[in-house]
Amino acid sequence: MPPNFNDPRVLARAATLIENDRPEARALLDGLRPLTGRALTVGITGAPGAGKSTLVNALIGRLRAGGQRVGVIAVDPSSTKTGGAILGDRVRMQDHHADPGVFIRSTATRGHLGGVAQTTLDLLRLFDGAGFDTILVETVGVGQGEIEIARLAGVTVVVLVPGMGDDVQMMKAGILEIAGVFVINKADHPGANLLEAEIRASGGEAPVVQTVATEGRGIDELLAAIRAVDRERNKERT
Repeated sequence: MPPNFNDPRVLARAATLIENDRPEARALLDGLRPLTGRALTVGITGAPGAGKSTLVNALIGRLRAGGQRVGVIAVDPSSTKTGGAILGDRVRMQDHHADPGVFIRSTATRGHLGGVAQTTLDLLRLFDGAGFDTILVETVGVGQGEIEIARLAGVTVVVLVPGMGDDVQMMKAGILEIAGVFVINKADHPGANLLEAEIRASGGEAPVVQTVATEGRGIDELLAAIRAVDRERNKERT
């Protein structure tokens, strides 16, 4: 019988076992294997300042309004002193911290490159086996090199902001290839429509959604785009 993952303390202890690479972690994950493969896994990536955390916060609200259990893996830079995550889960997504249907785990990169932590895949498996309907992974925000999330998540959302000046460069660096959905966040800023036109002109097939995450604008459209991409990819697998 799997542990009672409705208890956040039990889930937190299991996550700690995984992050510390304890022998019990492998046995736990092996036991959960038959329960995995059900969750929608979404990677949220993009350069620092794009508003990824605010976007994740807005997505959590919409998903919870639909009755879904939501797991969040927030990948943070490592502390040079302790090796732990510099930003804790209590700092992020404060609106949902006390919600029993939401579990937020901050995890440190510990020097791992690519915008995710070494343990991110195993944490995804843990949350999937624990019965979360949707799992959101927010990458650390290191910029152009953080494309490893595409290997881990079912749908990768690339967040851009108008006027940052390096958008075309980012797309040339490989971001175009990994995007399942493009989000132009802070779309109330000048240049949002121009950036959308540049993305579409680049030849990518991924849908483009404009959002203002601080106001909740465009979040329903974003969720619809994510789910449509997930459905198409599931059809391709079958």
